[in-house]
Amino acid sequence: MDFSSKLLENAVNEVSQLPGIGKRTALRLMLHLLRQPENQTKQLSESLLKMREEINFCSNCHNISDSKLCEICSNPNRVEEIVCVVEDIRDVMAIENTSQYKGQYHVLGGKISPMDGIGPGELNINSLVEKVKNGKIKELIFALSSTMEGDTTNFYIFKQIEPYKITTTTIARGISVGDELEYADEVTLGRSIVNRIPFETSLKNQ
Repeated sequence: MDFSSKLLENAVNEVSQLPGIGKRTALRLMLHLLRQPENQTKQLSESLLKMREEINFCSNCHNISDSKLCEICSNPNRVEEIVCVVEDIRDVMAIENTSQYKGQYHVLGGKISPMDGIGPGELNINSLVEKVKNGKIKELIFALSSTMEGDTTNFYIFKQIEPYKITTTTIARGISVGDELEYADEVTLGRSIVNRIPFETSLKNQ
């Protein structure tokens, strides 16, 4: 791809590194910005810098937050005794959009995947086990994607917390096997939360 400007080429190369954006899409975006008022581009760049520099991760659940505790963890109307274990922040957003869940979350930051070099130590598993040890959690809901990596991660956590005899459930398999949680429609995802089943039952069905 030939560029008449090195500045434009550099911008396109940077933007094309984002997931799902190739160089043609990046070029369209950059040309669009060039047609906009300069102030609008400045606002965009400033908001991106501000987000990158000032955003926090919740000290309790590892969700993104503007403060030490996210809005969910600091909400007195949420049920602290029920914790939903998810892979990443997008899954929190997906479940929240269903309006069917009133507990709290624990964001692992990924799932166990030896092929990708991701083991339990790279995930937020130890802090979850500590929560269970403290005795504040009565039910843990596994809401990871129904993939081999997701099932492996569920089972690993289950074995870590098994001695503490808390209720463990998993979302109902209205979510197709192999599907990522974030792509499920809100009605299906909401029903899978409401109709969750004991985790031990899901193990027998595999």
